[in-house]
Amino acid sequence: MMALLLALSIGILAGSGVWLLLRPRTYQVIIGLSLCSYAVNLFIFSMGRLRSGAPPILSSQTGSLADYADPVPQALVLTAIVIGFATTALFLVVLLASRGLTGTDHVDGQEQ
Repeated sequence: MMALLLALSIGILAGSGVWLLLRPRTYQVIIGLSLCSYAVNLFIFSMGRLRSGAPPILSSQTGSLADYADPVPQALVLTAIVIGFATTALFLVVLLASRGLTGTDHVDGQEQ
């Protein structure tokens, strides 16, 4: 049940992100990129095993590395969150500068 909920949420985030990426306004494109990055982050995070309320050690014996949960997906998602925040801030600055120079926020620069 948890895997179905996670798959649905990843699909909804990715679908909404792609739909917003295809919109004509730059602010909607930025929000679409953010939603797509959230979907990818959830997907990467789900690769590290879905377990709720469990310790990072998978068994009571700590003899081999196979008994531990994989920390790499968590580290990748944390790094992606920081990079995504920085690129979103950069995109917003470029959006404001473009709107100030052209007077419109359309992706192609023309009102229709």
